[in-house]
Amino acid sequence: MSSHWLVVGAPEHWRVAFENGNIWGLQSTKIQWWERLSEGDGLIFYVTRPIGGAIGLGKVRTKFKQDKPLWPREVEANRVIWPLRFEFDVDFCFGPEDWKVQRLEVDALRAVVQAGFQPLKSKAAQCALDAFSPFLRRTPAATPEIEELHEALKRKLVEMGRIQKFLAEPEYPMEGTRLDVVWRRVEKSVPTYVFEVQVGGDIYHALAKLKHAYDLWNSRIFLVAAAQETTKFNSLMSGTFHEVRERLRFIEIPKLEDLYSRKRAYRELEDSLGIF
Repeated sequence: MSSHWLVVGAPEHWRVAFENGNIWGLQSTKIQWWERLSEGDGLIFYVTRPIGGAIGLGKVRTKFKQDKPLWPREVEANRVIWPLRFEFDVDFCFGPEDWKVQRLEVDALRAVVQAGFQPLKSKAAQCALDAFSPFLRRTPAATPEIEELHEALKRKLVEMGRIQKFLAEPEYPMEGTRLDVVWRRVEKSVPTYVFEVQVGGDIYHALAKLKHAYDLWNSRIFLVAAAQETTKFNSLMSGTFHEVRERLRFIEIPKLEDLYSRKRAYRELEDSLGIF
């Protein structure tokens, strides 16, 4: 069984988390556990009193650090209390309006819930998963067309990087997740350019990974997405990701396609003249 974590919080804390793109935060004292979190790890959502019960399941998407207050206690104090953030997907969750009557009292969690956020032993995690199994629904996978476009754009970014004499690589590892494409100058260097390609999904996940790449390596960061994502992109750049607003560039998919065609044609002309 993959790693599973118990995520414990007050009702208002959970409401804010869901209203702001499914974000959770840990105090700096929890950094060892935050560093152990990996993309795809399972999460058990637990609401404390007056609810007192498990309300849902999810999975870790990406991690990032934040200096902007989000939860009411942070806003009131004008400081960040939970800076170690992570974004998560929701596999299932009862609606907040139903928590008083719809939550699961899982015996295996009662003995450990007082400790707050923590890794769960496999037996306790399986008990929680079994309790939620009647409520789970299979989510539709991305269509083949979307997956094909995503992979084609990644291949073009890799080829452009190599044309420009970079070490260009897809699926570059970064602390429990992977970046779509990076360009590095030499073998042992960190990524100079980092690209995330977002086709038909939520751009929040991609932006969180790009911000983390910038925090780690001071990379030049780019989001490749459809033009209709511009409004959401600008909104997120003014809010959650304000720290990288001047660093992160949005590339519309047609412009990337045009750039690729021009670079490839230029390279073919150089090759024909023996200039390369």
